[in-house]
This record gives sequence, C-alpha cells and structure tokens, in this order.
Amino acid sequence: MVKTSWNIFKLDLKHISKNWVVALLIGGLTFLPSLYAWLNIYATWDPYAHTDQLPVAIVNEDEGAMVRDKQIDVGKELIKTLQDNKEMDWTFTTSQEAMDGVEYGDYFAAIFIPKDFSSKLATVTSGEPEKAEINYFVNEKLNSIAPKITEKGASVIVDKVSNRFISTVNGVVLDMFNELGIEIENDLPDIKKFEQYIFDVQKQLPTIQRTLEGIVTDANSAKQIINKAQQLLPEAKRTTNAGLQTINDTIDQLTTAQNRLEAAAPRIKADLEKIAAITNETNEFLKKIQQISPDFTEWDRVKQEVDDRVTSSMEKLGGLEQDLLNIKKITEGLNGEQTDATLSQPIDAALIKVTNLHQLLSEIQQNAHTMNALVQGEEERLHNSINDLQKIAENTSIQANSFLKEYTDTIEPFVRKEITQALKTLSSAKALLIEVQHTFPEVQQTLLSADKHLSQGKQQVENALNQYPYVYDKVNQLANRIKDIQGSTDINEIIDLLQNNPQAERSFFEEPILLNETKLFPIKNYGTGMTPFYTVLSIWVGCLLLISLLATDISREGVFTSRQIYVGRLFTFGLIGCIQTLIVTTGDIVLLGVTVKEPIAFFLFGILISVVFMSIVYTLVSVFGDVGKAMAIVLLVLQIAGSGGTYPIMLLPSFFQWINPFLPFTYAIDLMREAVGGIVWARAIKGVLFLAIVGIVFITFGFVFKERMNKATNHLLAKSRETDLFH
Repeated sequence: MVKTSWNIFKLDLKHISKNWVVALLIGGLTFLPSLYAWLNIYATWDPYAHTDQLPVAIVNEDEGAMVRDKQIDVGKELIKTLQDNKEMDWTFTTSQEAMDGVEYGDYFAAIFIPKDFSSKLATVTSGEPEKAEINYFVNEKLNSIAPKITEKGASVIVDKVSNRFISTVNGVVLDMFNELGIEIENDLPDIKKFEQYIFDVQKQLPTIQRTLEGIVTDANSAKQIINKAQQLLPEAKRTTNAGLQTINDTIDQLTTAQNRLEAAAPRIKADLEKIAAITNETNEFLKKIQQISPDFTEWDRVKQEVDDRVTSSMEKLGGLEQDLLNIKKITEGLNGEQTDATLSQPIDAALIKVTNLHQLLSEIQQNAHTMNALVQGEEERLHNSINDLQKIAENTSIQANSFLKEYTDTIEPFVRKEITQALKTLSSAKALLIEVQHTFPEVQQTLLSADKHLSQGKQQVENALNQYPYVYDKVNQLANRIKDIQGSTDINEIIDLLQNNPQAERSFFEEPILLNETKLFPIKNYGTGMTPFYTVLSIWVGCLLLISLLATDISREGVFTSRQIYVGRLFTFGLIGCIQTLIVTTGDIVLLGVTVKEPIAFFLFGILISVVFMSIVYTLVSVFGDVGKAMAIVLLVLQIAGSGGTYPIMLLPSFFQWINPFLPFTYAIDLMREAVGGIVWARAIKGVLFLAIVGIVFITFGFVFKERMNKATNHLLAKSRETDLFH
C-alpha cells in the first residue's frame, strides 16, 4: 500500500513537472501565502514609531494665576514642553478649529487646557485644594487603535504636568525642610535647654502646687484684711475729722494765749520794773534811815512809807502772779495735747520767785511793824532791826532785779518761742490731716480695685490649681515622651534627614521610581512580535488555497483504493505545504529582516506546523468534501480569535479562553514565538507533542474513515454539482 501511495505521489510530481500550466499554478500557490504574511508583517512592522504623524489638536485657554504674588501659567509652560515633544503631531489651534477638525477627521483627538487650569493647581496652597482638569475629545470612529494611542498621549501630558507639579511642590516642601533642618540645628542648644526645662518643671510640679495653694490662702487673708480696712475706713474718717477739729481748737487756744501773752507781757514787765524800783527805793530809804537819828515821829512816817511801798509791791506781785498763773493754765492745757512739758518749767520757776519776793516783802512789812514796836524800846535793837530790814531789802532788790532780767531774757522769749513752735507743729499736723482726708477717696478706690483684682487673681490661681492635675499629667507625659525619644531617636539624625539637596530631592520626586526593565526574550519591534501569528496564519491559508484549487481525489478510482489515494495525495499536499512554509519563513528573515533568535528551529517548527495543518485541512476536505472545506474555514476563524495570537487570551471572552487549549494555532504560534524570542524547551516540547498528536489523529481518522465517509458524501456531492455552482 505504501508503495502504491508513493507511486501516486511520484505521478503527481511528474504531472507537475511536465505541464507548465500546472507548474505555474503550483508555483503561484507556493508564493501566495507568503505574500499574505509578509504584507501584514510589514504593515505592522513598527506603527508606534510613527505616532509623530498622528495629528492631535492642542487648545490652551489657561489664563494663569497668582500664587504668593507670583504669576504662574502652567498651560503656557505645557505648550512650550509639547512644542519640543515629537511623540505626536501636536497642532496648536483654537477651540472651534479643534472641534471641527476632530469631527471631520482632520484630528484624531483634541486636548483642551481650560481657563482655570493654573488657578485650580494654585489651590494646593489653600485649605481646600481643587483638582485641575484637562478635557480630552476623541473621534473613535476614525480608527480603533488611534484613540488608544491618543489617549496614551493625553495621559502622558497629564503625567508630565503631574510630575512637574509634584516636583515643584515637593521642591518647595524640601526647601522648607532644608531650612527647618538648618534652623533646628541652630536651635539645638535651645532645644536641649527646653528639654532640661521640661525636666526641671517636672521636678518643681509639687512645689508649684504648694505655691498655688499658698497663694490662694494668702489671697483669702489679704481679702479679709481689705474687707476689714474697708470697714475701718469710715471710723478713720471720723477720727481724722475729730483730730482736725481738736487741732483747730488748740490752734485757737494757742492764738488766744499768744494774744494774751502779747497783752500781758508789757504789763508784767512794767510791774516787775516797778517792783524792782520799789525795792531799790526801799533799800535806799533804809540806808537813809540808818543815817538818821531816831525821831519817833519821823519813824512813824518812815514806817508808814515803807508799809505803803511794800503793800504796793505786794499788790504788783499779786497781779504778776495772777498773770503767770493764767499763762501756766494755758500752757498746761497745751501740754496735754501738743506742747512739750518744758514749757511750764520757766513759768513755775517765775512763780516760785514771785512767791519768794512776796515772802520777802512780807518780811519787810513785818520787820517794819517790828521796827515800829522797837522804836518804843531800845535804840540798839532798832538799829539791828534796821540793818536786818536793810539786808532783806537789798536781797529783795537783787531778786527783783534778777527776776526782771530772767523774765525779760528767758521766760518771755521761751514762752513766745514754744507757742510759735506749737502753732507751726499744729499747722503741719493740720495740713497732714487734710491731706489724709483728701486721700480717703483714693484709698477707698484703691481698696475696691485691690479687692477686685485680688478676687480676679484668686479666681485665676484657683483655675490654675484646678488645671494642675491636667498640667501635671501633660508635663509628665511630655517629659516621658522626651525621654522615650532620646532613647530611641537621635535629634541629629532628624536634622540630617531634614537637611537635603533640594534640587536632587526635587528630581527624585519628579520620578521617584525608575523602572528597571529586563527583557528576558527581547523582541525588536512590533512586526517581529507579530511574525509568529502571521506566519502560522499564512501556513493555514496556504493549506486552504491548496485544497481549494487542487483535487484530493484522482479519476482512476478502479486502479487505486481510497486509502492509497488519501496517502498518496497527502504526500503531494504535504510537500507543497512544506515548500510554502520554507518560502514564508525564509522571506520573514531575509526579505523583512525579522530578528529570529533560533532560525533553524524557526524553519523546523514551520515544517512541523505545515505538516500538521496540511494533515488537518487535507483530511477534512478529503473525507468530507466541500463540507470539509467549510469546516477548515470555520476552524480558521475560531483559531484566529481564540489562539491568543494578537491579544492575551486572558483578555478574550470566556468561550475563547475555554477553546484555547484545544486549538492547534495556540501551540503553533507558541512554537514560532519560542524560535523568534528564544526557546524554553519545556514549552517547545509541549507544543511539538500536541501538534504531533493532532497530526497523527487526523491522519488516522482520514485513513480509517475516508472510504466510508466518501460513500456517504458522494450523493451530496453529486447533487451539488448538478447545479453547476460547485466544481
């Protein structure tokens, strides 16, 4: 059987080689699938490298904003950035032209920067920041891929603005951190002092509590004193009024005494002078008597004259004594109030002297009477009495003159001086009391103010005392927290953390994360990535072209059996399919320049795929006829969608995810990808085994069921050909 099948294969090759028309057709069939693959691969070679030709309208309506007296215009800065950006064909235009261009297809998209763009970004410095917006308009009906590309461009713009904004804001923050770190470093001694101050306060808290309690106690005592002073203030007013009245009365009395003294002084002086004169005259008279011979008649006259003079002197002394007693009475009245006790001493001495003079005069008068009695007696005794009388008179004259001099020089000036001093002292006391009276309203107001402020101060101290437990807890918490921080954190490390290079840090926050991309199986471009899919697809398309143009059966039905024909023609179709695959794979590498990591594996995997695909398509058509062709096309459609050749299978609907593991395309594309990017043999072996099993299954199926199925389908085939619509 194998020999017969081989003969059929050789016969087909002979026919092809001898018939130039057949050879030309077969040659065309071998190249057509390659064109399908090459054109698609070339068309999608690197579309993202030409996004700079994709027109996108940019409309800047930003009016700028003021931030801390500085004008900013983010929209203008963005336009400057886009002018240097070549990722897309940015066209800067007006709002109306942009919308018309998007609507009529002149622009794939339009990006609008609104009027309040900068002002909303500036709200970051306020308490209620608002997010800025960029309006993006896209015409999705123009192309399914272009909106995705333009959307990516819009996202890039947003990212650039966001990164620039974050970089700027963080730059400001980092500048502040740097300044803060420098300030903290400069203030480090003060911070240490503050820490020590907290610890000192913690130690002094009990003392503070006792002090506050003492202040409250003292305030209560002071308030009681103020209240008592307020109660005593009226009594003090009455006392000062009474004192002032007493001083006024005393001044009046002193003034009266002074007036009386002024009036009595000349009289007293005159009386004293008369007394002195009388005593002198008496003394002179007695001296004359001593020289006169006794004449009793003359003695009577002398006695009478002495008696008259003594009586006159005694009367003068009585008046003088009365004046001195009046002055003493006045001074004694003053002694109890304001004057010194020494004021009455010279007056008492004067009174004593007056009394002595009075006694002497009395003795003179008595001696005069005695002398009169003696006149009747002895002369000697008379002379003795006259001598005694003369001595008394001389003594009296001396004392009278002495008293006159003492009164004139001492008593009268002293009394005048003391009265004047007393008046001066009382006037000062009066002025002082008047001043004290004037201060009473101020004292009362001061007491009221002191009472008010004392009450307020007491209330504040009591409030502080009430807050003491809270302060006590907080100070202890703060002190304990400082101790914990000192134990776990070094402030110098914090300072080092705050101090930074603002420019470097700003650059960091502008792009805080760098993506380190490692391509395990690098693919040069999009076309290279799509080569496995389009190559596998072209192989299947080549199989469909062959079974569409070439016959799976031969006209010599009586010569060959169905199985012999199936195997013989399978060799023919397989050979042509392998030639198609070699052409397409060679063209991928040579003509298109696809970078293939494992080119030999690329060829071998292609041959395997071609054999398997051909066995599938050939078997379907050979066994089922035209129905098999339809089945091959349906299988092609399912595999294009469900193999994951263009999109990851995870992105496809669940039906395609379900059929994916059972599709030959799935494993065929994986094998070609392994050859292009680099082989992981576990995956490659899995694909080879699956495809080999599928090929064996279909070949076995065709070998076993071809004859049976042909008998069943021949009637249907004949009926379809009767219409001349099918060949």
